Amino acid sequence: MTTLLHINASARGELSQSRSIATTFIEALATKDHDLTVDTLDLFEAGLPDFGTHAAAAKLAVFTGSEQTPEQVAAWERARAVFDRFAAADLYVLNLPIWNHGLPYILKQYIDIVTQPGWAFGFDPELGYSGLLEGKRAVTVFTAGVHQPGVPIEFGSDYATPYVHDWLRFVGVKDVAELRLAPTVLTEDPQVGFAAAQERARELAGDY
Repeated sequence: MTTLLHINASARGELSQSRSIATTFIEALATKDHDLTVDTLDLFEAGLPDFGTHAAAAKLAVFTGSEQTPEQVAAWERARAVFDRFAAADLYVLNLPIWNHGLPYILKQYIDIVTQPGWAFGFDPELGYSGLLEGKRAVTVFTAGVHQPGVPIEFGSDYATPYVHDWLRFVGVKDVAELRLAPTVLTEDPQVGFAAAQERARELAGDY
């Protein structure tokens, strides 16, 4: 049985193109794998816990081997519940629009919650960091209104794609496939590009 965690980082609900492409991939994969279990996490609706003063202190206590205060323990347990749901998946499907050249803020919050020492990564003073979530796979879906690979800097930059892919590698997820729809604004016929992205999603599912 494969557990798929669909992480939706778009705020547009059913109007989201990145979400629609991700859903197309998932539905196509489900027709092949009848034992597929899908867990959908809508980040803007999830009520993610803050990773503030107590949680940051709890993380530092882990690094230094110090005892956590009751407030830090509570914050750490809230973060752990989010991580456990993340770690339970075998395959991640992550969709996001590129906002202001980067990530939607809610995705950064999620990443900062789940990426903890001893959970998502380890550290060796001589060898450096190592991801602890090995053997998992991911599919990323990016959309952008104006930017697309290869355009001049005047049309924007993309810091989201390398950030997300580097984060996945950091936590041990090295098998990553990418789907992209861009641009969604500067195009003569947006529906043609959207349909092509949907078809690429089906083809990718067929290769799994």
